[in-house]
Amino acid sequence: MSSNWPPGLPRSLDYPEVGAGAIALGAANRWGDRPAFIRAGETITFAELGSRAARFARGLLAGGVRPGDRVALRMPNCLEFPVAYYGTLLAGATFVPVNPLLPEAAAAAQIADADAVRTIHAADVPRICDGHSDGPIDPPATGLAHLAYTGGTTGDSKGVCLPHRNVVVNSLQYACWASGSLPDVDTDGGLTLDQVGSPEEWVTPLGEAVVVNLTPWFHAMGTIAGLNVLLLTGTTTVLHDRLDPAAYLADAERLRITSMGGAPALFAALLACPDIVRTDLSSVRLITSGAAPMPLEMIERLRALAPEAVIAEGYGLTEVTMGATMTPTHRSGTHKPGAVGLPLFDTTVRIMSLDGDGPVATGERGEVWIRGPQVMTGYHGRPDATADVLTDGWLRTGDIGILDADGYLSIVDRLKDMLLYKGYNVYPRELEELLAAHPDVAAGAVVGRPDPAVGELPVAFVVPARAGVRESDVLDDVNRQVVAYKRLREIRFVSTIPVSAAGKILKRELRAQLD
Repeated sequence: MSSNWPPGLPRSLDYPEVGAGAIALGAANRWGDRPAFIRAGETITFAELGSRAARFARGLLAGGVRPGDRVALRMPNCLEFPVAYYGTLLAGATFVPVNPLLPEAAAAAQIADADAVRTIHAADVPRICDGHSDGPIDPPATGLAHLAYTGGTTGDSKGVCLPHRNVVVNSLQYACWASGSLPDVDTDGGLTLDQVGSPEEWVTPLGEAVVVNLTPWFHAMGTIAGLNVLLLTGTTTVLHDRLDPAAYLADAERLRITSMGGAPALFAALLACPDIVRTDLSSVRLITSGAAPMPLEMIERLRALAPEAVIAEGYGLTEVTMGATMTPTHRSGTHKPGAVGLPLFDTTVRIMSLDGDGPVATGERGEVWIRGPQVMTGYHGRPDATADVLTDGWLRTGDIGILDADGYLSIVDRLKDMLLYKGYNVYPRELEELLAAHPDVAAGAVVGRPDPAVGELPVAFVVPARAGVRESDVLDDVNRQVVAYKRLREIRFVSTIPVSAAGKILKRELRAQLD
């Protein structure tokens, strides 16, 4: 594994004792007039973001918000979001992200569960900023930075308690890993990076990256990877309001973007767009994916279309702030298709027997357990649920994975998604990989249908790639590639596969269609 560790970087980082608001302060000081965010022709520079966030923080405090109070942000990705996010952190309040598309009753329940004292919408931000000074503000480092709610893709959503240190640590873990850097602090207490890695390994210097972002900032992947990491690395982010593959590809070529990031659902949409074969992606040096495993066929197509890019997958969940592993992003590192990388700095991953018999042997399947400084302190107001997943500092993820001899992690499936057929374990992802590689399948997902005689039967929901696709043909093509107990028993053609805002398949909705 040593040859795949980022060259020149230690196994453990020195994390400065600063609040998460120091990310905005450091970026404002270092990157100044460089565009931070661009949306519909309007630009906010890093310096402007820092000053507006300071005004927002003072506005919150003047309006009665006190350090430790919870402030809910209910807004889509927009130029007001980072102002409110970093302003909330600078005020010492706790950021509570709320999906703006949630139904009113669900949003109200989440805000009430979080004990939020204020709910902020995009239109509120200029008013809160108005009339307040924009000078330096000390970023507090105590208490919770985020009270982030899980996606609830397999059950009810729970509030994850993440102190400032967690947010700073996880942001630095990914920023340093992706850029070959070490943490640093400027003279004002702002968080910044020192890029010590070889430019032959990490070819994009700090302060020169350009990306198009669609990952929602109310989600953990958006807040950490799509916001904090981009500020730390001085990246210019172009915001798109919705997924329009043709518009994304046009901007990718026009702006000469240096990296692409998102969930597999984003890349599936781009690959399905006819324009992609005519788009020049030679400027792209890094493609990152998270939220769900990338199908192997997708990786191969992206590699052909962006030959200069390193393709890196990461793995995590809200309970580890955002993530715990990442494929090496340096050019000489080993990139194993199907694996989600190595444990990050100061992070340990082990695979535990599903029978409770302790760790499994290398290469065997089991539940993924994670220990590291980014692991949550617990679920808000849910001590029983916390005790179910935290054991002596280890987080039991509920994911089934494999660690190979080089320390690379592969995610096989969700423990709750695994099917039992006559006592045999059936992993839906294995069948989903076969569906993804099928020329007649645009998208597919597999769930179990309860059967009193055998336990569960695998059923596939499939979006056909063209008219006239026959269920029997797809069924036969997939089933001839697996042993008898893993075979699909039924295919249901659908127009779309339901996914969350973060791109994760909502299997509970598919199971409901089987009732």
